[in-house]
Amino acid sequence: MIAWGLLLLGGLGEVGFTTCLRFVDGFRNLPWTLGFLVSVALSMTLLEVAARTIPMGTAYAVWGGIGALGTVIVGMVWFGEPVTPVRIALVLGVVLCIGGLKLTSGS
Repeated sequence: MIAWGLLLLGGLGEVGFTTCLRFVDGFRNLPWTLGFLVSVALSMTLLEVAARTIPMGTAYAVWGGIGALGTVIVGMVWFGEPVTPVRIALVLGVVLCIGGLKLTSGS
């Protein structure tokens, strides 16, 4: 269960680094660049630790799904990206797929 919590935190770290990436300005904006580097290092480390227990394919798919889902939500809420019924349905599909992978992972 701890591995799944670490994987969730790692996925949230992915949301952090993709959000920071929006502002790094060719890595010239130092605060956002540092935020990006810290987030990516933390996210990858947590993925690696979680994958010691969770099968790698499952861990990577869930980590990437959490990151993609979170990044889409951040885009919709804070950056004015479109919120349409189709996008909401697709986001829910990602959530269902992540849940399915967790349920069938055997760990």
